[in-house]
Amino acid sequence: MKGCIANNYHYKIICTNTAHPVFCCEGDLCNLNVTLPFPDKQLNRPFEVTVKKQYADYEIIIGAVVAALIVLILSCILYLRCRLARHRMPTWHEESPRQNPNGMLDQSSDSGSDMPCLIQRTIAKEVTLVKSVGEGRYGKVWQAKWHEEDVAVKMFMSQCESSWRWETEIYQTLLLRHDSILGFIASDIIGKPQMTEMYLITDYHPYGSLYDFLQCHSLNKTTMIKLALSASAGLAHLHTEIQGVGGKPSIAHRDIKSKNILVKENLTCCIADFGLSVKYSSRTDEVEAAKPDTRVGTKRYMAPEVLADALNSRHFAAFKMADMYSFGLVLWEITRRCKSDETGLSEEYQLPYYDILPGDPSFEEVREVVLTANRRPLVPSEWFKDEPLQTMAKLMTECWVNQPAARLKALKVQKTLNKLKKSIELPSDI
Repeated sequence: MKGCIANNYHYKIICTNTAHPVFCCEGDLCNLNVTLPFPDKQLNRPFEVTVKKQYADYEIIIGAVVAALIVLILSCILYLRCRLARHRMPTWHEESPRQNPNGMLDQSSDSGSDMPCLIQRTIAKEVTLVKSVGEGRYGKVWQAKWHEEDVAVKMFMSQCESSWRWETEIYQTLLLRHDSILGFIASDIIGKPQMTEMYLITDYHPYGSLYDFLQCHSLNKTTMIKLALSASAGLAHLHTEIQGVGGKPSIAHRDIKSKNILVKENLTCCIADFGLSVKYSSRTDEVEAAKPDTRVGTKRYMAPEVLADALNSRHFAAFKMADMYSFGLVLWEITRRCKSDETGLSEEYQLPYYDILPGDPSFEEVREVVLTANRRPLVPSEWFKDEPLQTMAKLMTECWVNQPAARLKALKVQKTLNKLKKSIELPSDI
């Protein structure tokens, strides 16, 4: 019998239970042309073959070194991840954990709420409130210090716990992080005698909201486009669904306005305040919202179909189109503060519909102006004499048209502003 064992290693063949010699050799096909000294018919006796693999010492050494390196690398990665998690997120110690439907470990806290993920060595106790910088229907926003860093703390009133829960869930959505979405750090809840404090801790931006910034700053064209482009990029990212394992659902904000858009130190925008948002995944074909009511948001910025209570909540695109109407009003606010080439001056900051609605309009007053009279903010004729202002005017008017299906999508607005930025050779830092 002839043939060699097919393997990368050489083998030593030891034959027993046979009186006949067997030629053993090393190397591929080394016995291909060997002539046996006995007839083939004598090979009818059974015999056993034992195969022994010959390992070289250097192969054992190399294997041990590789295994040690893998262990060392994995240990370093685990150590760095633990350090990062300890720096950015709250530290927990375990006490009777249970799994909630979202896959987070929950248990009841001393405040009576069941939200905190395990009992915390609470991050709230590591935060020092510095000063109040804003207030809304949910509570207050504070500038604060955490590990010597400036952070913003959105403090919810006890009756707004559902909003705190929902906004925390939105911020923890996979792949939500984006330069034009407010950076989330942590959320926390802490019980005190006769009160419960709920913290949402985010990046701090000293310029505050776009509403605050526009009141104090007139804009050149570069800054106008940076603000509008970055805000549209954030809204486009929010509206876009990323499919696949660990993807991102499509999210509609439902309260787009200049007070819910923050200005960063590099004069770009980021979108904040997701308490009223809704999300949609094509995989489940379900729209999820903390408040299923379709008539929510800030009345002055409500789209006509929201005012008419005609928004189709089963069609998620309807929520995104309502966002685009509101975003058109924000573009109008930004453009008013840009200096024109003709006068070298910018217009005074005003809220949309400032000339036809009171400071705190009722729902019926807004409905009468926007829906019944089909009025929109005034677009000065001077804007059409200047290419950047003309582009902005075209975008805003196509965002706030009456028919939702005819409105521009956020991605289209972003692409148009990108082209405008390149046409006037702005720095490519967005």
